[in-house]
Amino acid sequence: MASELPHADQKSDPKALADEILNVLRYRVGKDPTVATQHDWLTASIKVVRDRVIDRWIGSTKQAYQGNSKRVYYLSLEFLIGRLMRDAFSNIGMMESMREALSTLGVDLDLIAALEPDAALGNGGLGRLAACFMESMATVGVPGHGYGIRYVNGMFRQEIHDGWQVELPETWLDHGNPWEFERRERSFEIGYGGTVESITDKLGRLERHVWKPQERVLAVAYDTPVVGWRGNRVNTLRLWSGFPVDPILLAAFNAGDHIGALSESNKADALSRVLYPADSSPAGQELRLRQEYFFSAASLQDIVQRHLSVYHDLASLPDKAAIHLNDTHPAVAVAELMRLLLDVHGIDFDEAWRITKGTFAYTNHTLLPEALESWPVPLFERMLPRHMQIIYAINAQVLIEARAAGSFSDAQIRNISLIHEDGDRRVRMGNLAFVGSHSINGVSALHTELMKETVFADLHKLYPDRINNKTNGITQRRWLFQSNTGLSSLIREAIGDRYFDDISALTELDRFADDAAFREKFAAVKRANKERLAAMVAERLGVRVDPSALFDIQIKRIHEYKRQLLNIVEAVALYDQIRSHPERDWMPRVKFFGGKAAPSYHNAKLIIKLANDVARVVNRDPAVRGLLKVVFVPNYNVSAAEIMMPAADLSEQISTAGMEASGTGNMKFGLNGALTIGTLDGANVEMKQHVGDDNIFIFGLKADEVATLRASGYEPRKVIEGSPELSQALSAISSGVFSPDDPNRYRELIDGLYQHDWFLVAADFDAYAATQREVDALWRNSPDWNRKAVHNVARMGWFSSDRTIRQYAQEVWDIPV
Repeated sequence: MASELPHADQKSDPKALADEILNVLRYRVGKDPTVATQHDWLTASIKVVRDRVIDRWIGSTKQAYQGNSKRVYYLSLEFLIGRLMRDAFSNIGMMESMREALSTLGVDLDLIAALEPDAALGNGGLGRLAACFMESMATVGVPGHGYGIRYVNGMFRQEIHDGWQVELPETWLDHGNPWEFERRERSFEIGYGGTVESITDKLGRLERHVWKPQERVLAVAYDTPVVGWRGNRVNTLRLWSGFPVDPILLAAFNAGDHIGALSESNKADALSRVLYPADSSPAGQELRLRQEYFFSAASLQDIVQRHLSVYHDLASLPDKAAIHLNDTHPAVAVAELMRLLLDVHGIDFDEAWRITKGTFAYTNHTLLPEALESWPVPLFERMLPRHMQIIYAINAQVLIEARAAGSFSDAQIRNISLIHEDGDRRVRMGNLAFVGSHSINGVSALHTELMKETVFADLHKLYPDRINNKTNGITQRRWLFQSNTGLSSLIREAIGDRYFDDISALTELDRFADDAAFREKFAAVKRANKERLAAMVAERLGVRVDPSALFDIQIKRIHEYKRQLLNIVEAVALYDQIRSHPERDWMPRVKFFGGKAAPSYHNAKLIIKLANDVARVVNRDPAVRGLLKVVFVPNYNVSAAEIMMPAADLSEQISTAGMEASGTGNMKFGLNGALTIGTLDGANVEMKQHVGDDNIFIFGLKADEVATLRASGYEPRKVIEGSPELSQALSAISSGVFSPDDPNRYRELIDGLYQHDWFLVAADFDAYAATQREVDALWRNSPDWNRKAVHNVARMGWFSSDRTIRQYAQEVWDIPV
């Protein structure tokens, strides 16, 4: 395997490892080899490697303490870490030795590795980015802790029933998690509700406030080691699980109220049960807020306690701790740290605010107003009364500062305020994160500039030195070395080993783009990856696809701005063209879709149904002659991505310009040799700069053109009526051609395109369809296609999360790397 490294441990030889595996199987799993299940072998294998990880983990922790190192605390509601076995085995350099050891015992490493469940701790790019960042922090030597929630059932497991998304609970913990360590000694009480008492001195002067919560739960820590490349550093992912202070109300139970006696236990359990509970109801909103405060408050108490175990006061907190907010979900941590400093540690407001701003940094991931969380003031005040007081105090200071500047209008002052006053009063969590942080960064160059011009324009005017850019990145260990071993081996054969430790060396591959023999090997690797995906689709869905066809893949969270609908409509138009013009030289194509829709997001779920309805009709139509197939892969997750991304010929990155913050799927596809078709949105802009204009397919309106079109009175009906292909495709969908059982199923969805088309599907359709025909033309010329694909791989090194983390360390966290 290309990513295998020699390991210095004396017990890495296969015979010694085999004996150790048998020993662990007997004494720590409790099984004899003759009756051990595949899961037992998986657990034993993980624990053998985990023992070596623990030594390095403890060593890394000691090193941080002994060196008085500044630490990063990364707060994220999601950590989409996927399966950890291959990641740890590869990074510590034991993959092949474990493979050989297991083979001598009659166990297939690949078979048991496939049994490890994906940790259900995230949904999409936000969580996967957090996972990449944790691994890169360990790799580049940044002492770091990740903080999140240990979801028992995660987002949900997606099944497709008659084309519809059905949400079922994830059960990833059914066999336990051999990577995690429960830390009961790291438990903290978390309060909700209640009252706030003002304590005065004998002269009636206010001394402090005391929050007396009505309800309390326990946050219990579970730690997972995160292994960096070559195992040189191991950091910690600490996830919180909710427990009741009193597991059972015994008096109620003995009185016969057996259900009510467990009410407190159920409330606590709900905190770490499901990621993103539907917030369409008041109860759902309350649970979301409870979750966000739960993990933020537990993390802050843990951080403060750790700091005070080494340093005598909290004045030095900004010098020794960098707390990073991954989007707005943990923004309540700003108010929580202020509460701890003011009420628990007796620090005055100005000093507490200095410490808070110096400690926090905030990454914004979206320009969508609905994703910049806000909470109704009555809900927030009822759940967190002391925090509401603190937010009002912070707001007063910020607004007085803005008014004193003398250059802000009343409207701008309202935009700066932490309290939204138009209509229902709401607490703006994005604004709270902004004012409480010394650094606010976007995740691509375009996104960062749009932050300054749109959602945070007035805050940027007030604090012009805070916004900066840190373009996202991905870890090449997971997304190349492990998931595409064939390509990784081929690169090693061409340019040597240096790129394993210095991904910038990947540029040396550029010169092989014109080498016909190398391109032939490159194509063979791609073909093998496509055959693997074809086998997966045949096994899971019973759909047979031709690996020689162009594999056109769009896999990401289902959302209207990501424009899966544009892709589907183009598929319908192509379907019509293939049937109408059989004499043309059509290129065989398979369109793959994958992704989950939020349970309460009606249109997104309808788009999933449409993709499946179109697939059912197209795939069964003999007139198509196998030239087009449509496949929706259910339950898209990290493990599915590791199969689909190496197999992609074409990567769909077609969001409405100005709406995708960055994207990281685009980077993963490019690193694996896919060409991108996309808009100039998010990190596509920088990808175009790095891979070259000739090696990417760009179409559609730019971000400024989108804004201009919307402002000028966009009339989508005229656009649709002026495009025969689009009009015909929409008519077919709207009239029930793909839904004969319910002809009106998509009428409202399509009517929305005619009436407002906020995401500009119609406006970009003709350009998108024309660019797809350019894709066909290039696909006919396989040497040119493969030449461009090699250039993409060679020029993707800059998009490593190692580069991103080094930039954060040097420019935001002030940590030497």
